[in-house]
Amino acid sequence: MRDLSTLPNLKVALVQTTLAWHDREANYAHFEVLLEQVGEVDLVILPEMFTTGFSMQSESLAEPENGPTYKWLKAQAKKYNAVITGSVIIQAADGSHRNRLLWARPDGEILHYDKRHLFRMAGEHKHYTPGERQVQFELKGWRIRPLICYDLRFPVWSRDAQDTDLLLYTANWPAARRQHWNRLLPARGIENLCYVAAVNRVGTDGKGFAYSGDSQVLDFQGESLLSAGEADGVFTAVLSAAELAAYRAKFPANLDADTFDLH
Repeated sequence: MRDLSTLPNLKVALVQTTLAWHDREANYAHFEVLLEQVGEVDLVILPEMFTTGFSMQSESLAEPENGPTYKWLKAQAKKYNAVITGSVIIQAADGSHRNRLLWARPDGEILHYDKRHLFRMAGEHKHYTPGERQVQFELKGWRIRPLICYDLRFPVWSRDAQDTDLLLYTANWPAARRQHWNRLLPARGIENLCYVAAVNRVGTDGKGFAYSGDSQVLDFQGESLLSAGEADGVFTAVLSAAELAAYRAKFPANLDADTFDLH
């Protein structure tokens, strides 16, 4: 693995809150209030489908690729001089509907990741097209792999032979499967020798499903650095590059990892 000793620490903010059902403007207003509480951070993580809640009404709710949420995120990232990320329902240029994570940088550039594993138990696979590729973003030298909700259940998709430093999950993960969320997240950090930051929502959606939050930050040994529980608000944590480097030097399990290709 590469030398991390010269990297600065990374300060991340997790925004765990309720979502207004199918009401983009109400969610913008709500998140604008919450973002004022963030302070000086490098990265702000919002929930999955943060403008609508987890909805299968892709036909009526989808935005164009450079639509209102693209513009809203771009403005917020510039205002707070931080990367701001979360997923939104997008109609891609090819006409397909995507559960797309937007990664808005303060310099105005916006990158994206399309959710790979669609939650068939809610019919997501009938309303959205799965992503075709893994992505990795860089922030202050940190390598960050974004993933969305149900992706968490599939460890191969989270694996990375290119030194991921932080796995980022944004979700609408129901309270009914709270235990799964809380057990899988530490495993991903342990097996990938990296930090994990995961944001879930709270409250109840328009279909009556409850969400218990449990947004959290974990270190490379699966130990908790931050746990939001069921609280509503903004939660921050600082990730140490030096501590990550020291652990990888002491316990280089990556050198014995299996190699594979994804198709």
